[in-house]
Amino acid sequence: MENNQVKQPRSGIAIAGLVLGIIALLTSLLPIINNVSFFMALVGAVLAIAGLVSCLRGKRAGKGLAIAAIVVNIVSVAAVLGSQSMYSAAIDDAVNGPKAVQSSKDDASEDDDSSDDEPTSSADEKLAVGASVELSNGMTVSVDEVTPGLTNYDGTAMTGVRVTYTNNSDEKLSFNSYDWKGESANGVQGDNTYYSEATEELSFGDLSAGGTVSGYVYFEGDVSSILYYSSPFADKPAATWAIA
Repeated sequence: MENNQVKQPRSGIAIAGLVLGIIALLTSLLPIINNVSFFMALVGAVLAIAGLVSCLRGKRAGKGLAIAAIVVNIVSVAAVLGSQSMYSAAIDDAVNGPKAVQSSKDDASEDDDSSDDEPTSSADEKLAVGASVELSNGMTVSVDEVTPGLTNYDGTAMTGVRVTYTNNSDEKLSFNSYDWKGESANGVQGDNTYYSEATEELSFGDLSAGGTVSGYVYFEGDVSSILYYSSPFADKPAATWAIA
């Protein structure tokens, strides 16, 4: 007895969708290239769905292959989105540096004794001299003391600011006197500069885990705010201290 049943060919568009999904998955973690991977996965998913519909209607074989293609393309899209989010966060950290995660107010600046040293989560508020800020990398920075009314060798008025770094992380972290800027009452910012009578001047270097370093940074003129930048490329300070 002859078997006249014709075997259906496999769905070509489902195969194409699977191939695109595999390529997209293999390249989903590659920066820049994964932008193309994202669109490949979208096209692959559309082809796989069309192939599945064709199989369900009995026009083509390969239902399992079409379902596998859909799954692979969905995973590829998720991998691309996840990797791009990770790379974006890494670039942001590299450019803007670690962010302030909490600050601790100075005892002397609090009228209510019950709120002394109470952590706050706002990194945008202006802190009082004596307050410290914990950064996301484990470093804590503080402005301990401000000495206005200094005079440089050429008669320029100067302001001295004593700052402290404390490394609360498990790895070595860097510090630099040029992390700091002084801001005048009219909003002009200036870098740390040379002062002829400097004592305990802060320099730069690496701070071991658990280590602490303090020193003075100096600014020309009178300053109304002290700004800490956690990266030389940061577009805004990680913390700001107001000088009364």
